[in-house]
Amino acid sequence: MSANLVIADLQARASKTKAFDLQRFFQTGPGQYGEGDLFIGVVVPEIRKVAATHKELPFTEIAKLVDSPIHEVRMCGLFILSNQYKKLKGRDQKKKYYDFFVKNIKAGNVNNWDLIDVNAPIIGEYLLESDDPLAVLAKFAKSKNLWERRVAIIFTFSFIRVGQLDLTIAIAKLLLKDDHDLIHKGVGWMLREAGKRDVMLLRKFLTEHAHEMPRTMLRYAIEKLPEQERKKWLVDSKR
Repeated sequence: MSANLVIADLQARASKTKAFDLQRFFQTGPGQYGEGDLFIGVVVPEIRKVAATHKELPFTEIAKLVDSPIHEVRMCGLFILSNQYKKLKGRDQKKKYYDFFVKNIKAGNVNNWDLIDVNAPIIGEYLLESDDPLAVLAKFAKSKNLWERRVAIIFTFSFIRVGQLDLTIAIAKLLLKDDHDLIHKGVGWMLREAGKRDVMLLRKFLTEHAHEMPRTMLRYAIEKLPEQERKKWLVDSKR
């Protein structure tokens, strides 16, 4: 099995029309967050199928995929990485995959919200056994790199899934003043997920911070609350 075979499978499913649409959707124009990214026009369900076909791809070949200039190739590599991670037992092997994911954020290969959002909740599981996950994520949250800040909050999904919600609240507070819409959406999404587990915790956060939350963050956070309550938070936050 090789990276070249994976790429060939993806190219066989490519569409120029979809590539054009995807490049607009992921804002690849000059000055936009996805500036310069390249798409060949393969939709996510098809990428997942290719990843499943090549699920035993060696780690060195996964690295070649994640280093590709083509978005769908990088995504496929990350799907394979995450699928393999789920089956790992040893802490050392998990660290290898976690470190690789983080390294590729810094390197600019994990460089869009979709690449983070479908993989970070899986890879973030590694931090459940960390001595001080807050220190790790706080460092990401304070980064100048947009994608490191995004991963700071999305990694907390792994903690939400096991009922540990305090970390999400802590990182949300660190990112309250962030000026990027993708951070507002990510924080709001994780607050909403935490609220599904403990709605009173969400309400406490809103009581303390709704007045300073960016509007998008607030709307995402309250999305699953009753309609009348949503209206109340939106009105009260303007005062």
